[in-house]
Amino acid sequence: MPGTTSRSAHLGLGFERQVAWRFLLEGRFQTLLIVVGVAAGVAVVAYISALVGGLQRNTLEKTLGAQAHVVITPPDEKVLPAWPAASGTQSLSDTQARAQRLRSLGNWLSYEGWLSEQPGITAVSPLVSGPALAQRGEASRSAALMGVELARYDAIVGLRQRLVAGEFRLLPGEALVGQLLAADLGLRVGDRMVLNTGSRSDTVRLVGLLDYGIRDLNRRMVVLPLRSAQSLLDLPGGVTQIDLRVADVWSASELAAGLARQLPYKVESWQETNAQLVSALNAQSISTTLIRAVVMVVVVLGIASVLVVSVVQKRREIGILRAMGVTQGQIMRVFLLQGALVGGVGAVLGNLLAVALIWAFTSFVRGADGQPLFSISLPASTALQVSLMALAAGVLAAWAPARRAARMDPAQAIRL
Repeated sequence: MPGTTSRSAHLGLGFERQVAWRFLLEGRFQTLLIVVGVAAGVAVVAYISALVGGLQRNTLEKTLGAQAHVVITPPDEKVLPAWPAASGTQSLSDTQARAQRLRSLGNWLSYEGWLSEQPGITAVSPLVSGPALAQRGEASRSAALMGVELARYDAIVGLRQRLVAGEFRLLPGEALVGQLLAADLGLRVGDRMVLNTGSRSDTVRLVGLLDYGIRDLNRRMVVLPLRSAQSLLDLPGGVTQIDLRVADVWSASELAAGLARQLPYKVESWQETNAQLVSALNAQSISTTLIRAVVMVVVVLGIASVLVVSVVQKRREIGILRAMGVTQGQIMRVFLLQGALVGGVGAVLGNLLAVALIWAFTSFVRGADGQPLFSISLPASTALQVSLMALAAGVLAAWAPARRAARMDPAQAIRL
């Protein structure tokens, strides 16, 4: 039938699309079930991805909100070992670790500007920190002094956002204090307290209360102007550390390693000081990946099983189409398009269902304070990625049934 063959050759992809759509409509119930299954799988993957992403962002914000991404400190002091004993003699000496004292970074001013120019570093803040005793009347509490240049330190940890009372400023003789420390000492904004470091003491006025979101910091932290803290801690002109903020928090470890090779200081990233947190975040990411893989396998198997049944049910129609001159390639494309249509429609419905689940979570799941536990959203990139996965799963699942349909002998198919 040369005329029939030539006509089918000119039908193009529109023919395959029409046949694929008709096959899906003829098995409406089967098609509906598999589309619902794909939508459920896509919704689970999208929702879990958004939930874990929101949880990780919230955890990082709380953890890194009170600390720098990279911290530069003086190298640890070490005791040199005793001179090796002469051959044949016995040595009774022992080397004991040396207690670390409060020290300033040597020549820190010459490195401060250089650090600001390094790619990936967005903020640099020199500071001095040390222990003290906070006193008011007969009450006294141990405190952690933090001498800073307020604007530069605010760029590191967002200190302004933690102010719960008073004013956000630091003039000579003023201090910002953790709210639990102020409560322990019976202090209000405007009251004065004495800071005693053992060798020196000074009276400061409380101008603001801070809430770090961490009980231990709220009970110990006292933020002073840099020069005031240098005087109290007997480190005139010195700083005990330099805090850095980086553009990409996950690159902090690599950046710290590079700085450690170039600076005569000890350089630590937040990953090193929060190793257990990093392990937990990695475990969450691995679990999310496994969930994605398992759900996608279930989606592939579901689509494949429906299309295999469709090939068996439509074998007579397939035989007639082949007898009319439809090529094997066209038959394959019919079933591949069915898989793509099921995957595409399921992806759209699944993303809509995921958005609904996210809205329900943020609207009805509340913490003890009545506020949402944390904010989550479905980024467009995640929705697109999940949709492409569903589309690819549909085409992959249709591959085996499509090959089986294309290889079917038209004469035998018509007789069955």
